[in-house]
Formats: sequence, C-alpha cells, structure tokens
Amino acid sequence: MSEHTNEQSKNQDLEQFRKEPGELLTTNEGVKVNNTNDSLKTGTRGPSLLEDFHLLEKNAHFNRERIPERVVHARGVGAHGYFQPYESLKELTKAKFLQDPSVKTPVFVRFSTVAGFRGSADAVRDVRGFAVKFYTEDGNYDLVGNNIPVFFIQDAMKFPDLIHAVKPEPHNEMPQASTAHDNFWDFVSLMPESMHMIMWVLSDRTIPRSYRMMQGFGIHTFRFVNEQGKARFVKFHWKPLLGIHSMVFDEIQTLGGKDPDFHRRDLLEAIEMGDYPEYELGVQIVEEEDEFKFDFDILDSTKIIPEELVPIKPIGKMVLNRVPDNFFAETEQVAFQPTNVVPGIDFSDDPLLQGRIFAYPDTQRHRLGTANFESLPINRPVCPVHNDQRDGFSQYNIYTSKVNYSPNSLGGGCPMASPENMGAFVHYAEKLGGRKVRERSESFSDHFSQATLFLNSMSKAEKEHLVKAAHFELGKVMNKEVKERVVGLFNHIDHEFATLVAAGLGLEAPAKELIPNHGKSSPALSMENQPKDSIKTRQIAVLAADGVDAAQLMVIKKALEAEGALTRIVSKFGGKIKGTDGKEIDVERTFLTSASVMFDAIYIPGGEKSIATLKMDNDVSEFIYSAFKHCKAIAATGEGVDLIAAANIKDIKLADAEKSVSDKGVITSRNASDVKQIVQDFVKAIAQHRHWIREEKKETKQMIPA
Repeated sequence: MSEHTNEQSKNQDLEQFRKEPGELLTTNEGVKVNNTNDSLKTGTRGPSLLEDFHLLEKNAHFNRERIPERVVHARGVGAHGYFQPYESLKELTKAKFLQDPSVKTPVFVRFSTVAGFRGSADAVRDVRGFAVKFYTEDGNYDLVGNNIPVFFIQDAMKFPDLIHAVKPEPHNEMPQASTAHDNFWDFVSLMPESMHMIMWVLSDRTIPRSYRMMQGFGIHTFRFVNEQGKARFVKFHWKPLLGIHSMVFDEIQTLGGKDPDFHRRDLLEAIEMGDYPEYELGVQIVEEEDEFKFDFDILDSTKIIPEELVPIKPIGKMVLNRVPDNFFAETEQVAFQPTNVVPGIDFSDDPLLQGRIFAYPDTQRHRLGTANFESLPINRPVCPVHNDQRDGFSQYNIYTSKVNYSPNSLGGGCPMASPENMGAFVHYAEKLGGRKVRERSESFSDHFSQATLFLNSMSKAEKEHLVKAAHFELGKVMNKEVKERVVGLFNHIDHEFATLVAAGLGLEAPAKELIPNHGKSSPALSMENQPKDSIKTRQIAVLAADGVDAAQLMVIKKALEAEGALTRIVSKFGGKIKGTDGKEIDVERTFLTSASVMFDAIYIPGGEKSIATLKMDNDVSEFIYSAFKHCKAIAATGEGVDLIAAANIKDIKLADAEKSVSDKGVITSRNASDVKQIVQDFVKAIAQHRHWIREEKKETKQMIPA
C-alpha cells in the first residue's frame, strides 16, 4: 500500500471518529464550534480577524488558567475515601462523625511535600503533608497535619522566617526542594527550639517508601468536648495498615530522574488496582487536670507525648478508594484550614496553632482568588449552608432572599443563630487571664531533651543514617560558622553524635559533653520497631529474557501474588519473551525505563538461555547490585543464582546443589522444587523491608554504638 493510500485511510478513520455521536464542542457560553484548529482569517494566508470570538476566548482562558501555587505543600496528590469509627466516642466528644460505627463519613486526603515547588520531584528529603477533609453532617472538619509529629518552631510569629529560610535562596532561586543550603541551616543554627524537628528531618522519616506506608500526625494539641461540656486534650495519629517504611537516601537520587512522580503514581495506581490504602486513626487523651504533670508543655508543638506515657487509643479507620476525576478541580483547588472544626472538637492555646487559625484561610482566599472558595465542589460541605456572606468574585450560589443582614424581620429573621442543643458550635469556655506580653512561657524552654530521646530510640542503622544525612545536608553549607553553630547545638543533644557529624564535615569535635545523655528512649519512635508481617502491594521485579524457566517463574509469581505482592516482568525490550514451555510472557517494564529503586525486591528465575542473555547486559548487573546495596530482598532459583554471583555481590552465601540458602535477605536455591521453603524465606525477607546488616563494615561497626 502506498504512502498516499495510508494517509487517505488515516483521514477516513479520523472523519469516521468525528462523526461518532458524543459531546459537541462549544464555547464557554454554549455556542457550538465547527473548527478549533484554524483562526478566522481574511483569506487562507491573510491576517487573523479580531471578531474571532472563539480564538479570543480560548487564548484568554488559557492565559488565566494558572493560579498562585501554595506557599508550602505546593506539590501534592489527593484521593477520595471514607472514615468509619470503631465505636461511639460519646464519652469523649460530641462530634457526630465519631458516634456511630455504622456511618461512613466521606473524606478527601491530600499528601504533599513541603519545600518544593509544584514542578519538583516526589522523592526528596522533606517533611510530608497529611491533610484530611471530613465532610460531616455538622460541616467540614479539616485535620491538617504532617508525617512528623513535631514542628520546627513554637510560635507562629516565626513561620514566615522559617519558610523564607527553607525555600530556595532568593538571590539565585536554588536549591529546589531541598534544605541542604546555607540559609536554612543558618536559621536553624540560631533557633535551638528546632533541634527536635531537625532530628526527625535527618531521619528516614523524610524519605518514605510511599504515601501508603507513611504516618500522619495532627502535630498540635486540640480539645475534645463532650455533650456535658467536659473537655480533654487530644493529639491525633494516623497509622498506615501496610506498615511504616522508608527508602534510602541514595535511592531518591535515582528516582528523581527515573520517575519524579513516583509517590503520586504509586498512590493512584494502588487505588485503581483495588489495593485501597488504609489508615487507622488513633488519639492520645490527656485529662485537663493532668495538663501540667509532664516534664514538658503539651502546648509546645516541638514536643511529643511519648506513647509510653500516654498510649494511643485506636478510634477508627480511613480507606482511600477513589482517585480524583480532575487534578486541578479537586487536588489543586482543595482548601484545608485548621479553622474548619465541628462541635466536639476545639482548639488549645498552642501558639503555633493559634497563628495557623489566621494564616490558612487567608492564604486560601489569596490562592483561589475569592472569598467564596468554600463553594467550590471539592470544598463544599455536604450539609446545608445558610449565611449572609454573598457576592464577591466567583459567587456560585444564587440567593433569592431580599435581605442579607442580621437581625432582620423582612426575611423572617433567617438565617437565625442556632442554640447549642441544636448543633451549634460553641467554643469551650476556657478561663483566661494574664497581661498582654510578647514572651515565651518558661515551660517551652527545653529544646534538647526530646531530641536526645529521639536519637536514643533509633536502631543502629537508623542512627548511622542520621549521621550520613547530617554530613550531606551540612556538607552543602558553604559558611563554616553556620556549620560550627549547628554542631554546637548537636552537642547539646548528644556529644558522640556531634563528634561524628563534625568529623564528616572536617570540623573540630566539640571539646566536651555539655549535657549528659539522659539515656531515655521511646521504642515507638523507631521504624525498625514497627510490625513487619505483610508484603501486601509490595512491587517485585522479575528479571527474565527469552528462554526463562516458565515453570519456576510462574510458581514463584503465583505464590508471591497469593501473599498480596505485585510482580512485574522486567527485560531488555518491551513486548513479549518466550518461556521454556514455548508460551509467550508479557514484559511489563524494561531496564531502560525502570530501576531497582522502583521495586521492593527482586526475583531471578532460572533458564539457561535467559540467564546467558541477562549476563551480557550491564544494566542487569547494576539492577541487582543496586538492590543489594539498598538492602532489599533478592531471590534466585536454578541458573538465576549464577546471575547474582556475576553481579559483584560479596560476603553472601549462595546455594549449592544440595539445599537452598537464606543469607542477609538473599534467598537462593539451585533446586527450584523446594518452592515452599523458597517462598517462605523470600516473603519473610521482603516483609523485613530492608536488611541493614549488609551496611555493616569494619569501619562503620565502631561508628555508632548499638
């Protein structure tokens, strides 16, 4: 068939498509349009005409499509779902969505990075936002938090300074989505109150494996108020049912290039496949009479209440089961505000929270360009809304009442104020008193003991990662005095930690211990202490080529998927490969478009021809070596064991002809008939997430004491 005939056929297909019934193109006013490819001209080569209203409308709208991005949390991803309480919390709060375990309250959740712009990458070292909008029958309730339970500062007065320091430096707009620069660490070095948060920032908590495996915290202390007017202090905790897991820092360097959208893609694909992310909501309750019984102030947002002192009570579960239909209309336009509370939930006197009460609604009015942003579909409450706040840009409602003021008689007094017994929000009647002062409470003066608590609670591997993270972050700082000040603050946390950080920066170690390490720890703070009993939704890369042993591949693949894992065939080229049984197998990823950092584990089935082909590809060796370096589980059967041996992996025992071997998370078997044992060992190894023992070398064994 000639090229001309091919083109003619394509045009005929296109014309047929255009004739199919469906939505017809119109202007914004509903006028049907017959051509949206060519502007109206004077002749085919003449000038365009100003009367082309379609051209003008199309371009004018395009010029105004972007809105100011969020000052912080600019890059995010959202999902719909529901929340369901386990039991009635009537004794603690009158919030209706926490009363009936049979009622599912709709929610919209937005996860985000904090520092980067909208176009930055997902996988960066950063705090993550964890914001939940509950569409309750009493109005919208927003639980606006992060994946870290504390914050950098104690008072909202310092928030603009903090964010100015965190963001790219103003003279050159660098670096992007990173705190590894002079301005941030200069600010931190002069703000001792930030030291607890800094320890969390340097930890693996800021490089989560996915949003589905990340905790969330309300940060502030709030109040529950019940029907009798009894108030209690409360802190909120979200815990993912898939477990809490992280990446290693080296992985995110690769992910930024291979897939900058890794986290948002992971979340949306999981929901679309029916692997709905689930989070348990827990609360810590402190009776009002116990407000001052701790050696820290519960209103200080740089402090946690250790779980050993106040256990977390699970109160319900959130399930995310639907992706947004339109990113801009929902994820981008959703507006979260700590001021969105419902009867039964109230504020505390936390000075950081008090500042957020003003800042969030104000920034939403600016960002969304109207005081009517709550009327946008994603922000609109599911309960009736009645007030006299009309007009303004983008008013979506058409009010028919002739009055817009209160009190009135012409409108029958409506809308009228509700009494408390009809569901009105009434602020908790807290007794207040004192002089007007710009001062900080003395109870907020301890800046180091909980930072030490966090360090003491880490496993050996987690402590090593803290030191390496400090080496990287401060290694990017050019000003020596700033680095020395930070090391000096670290010396208030732990002398040995400060000494190790100083050594990596080429600085003199602090001369002496300033504050003895109190030796206290909280096991709940370590991710290594979290349950590791499931491989559900874990991504397993299966490395194969033509001639793969189909029997081995399929039996292991089936066993892994029975445990809830997801397997992906990875090969040199896309399309299909042929197994030893002659059947074709779909290739789902290639070595060029993927990398081991995008998977949780690797399996290499045997097949003499397949392994011979894979051995010739340097990308395969790098794929395997990278997974090993990042401490991930690896399994190989049959000739696949030889591929591991060829990947320059050292200090690992590999299987001989006699029996399978499991060593440091590497499971190998020459005899694939022992499937049950192989799968059992591999599943256990994947569930551990990482095998940090591989990082231990002679020079690092003495680096951090156990």
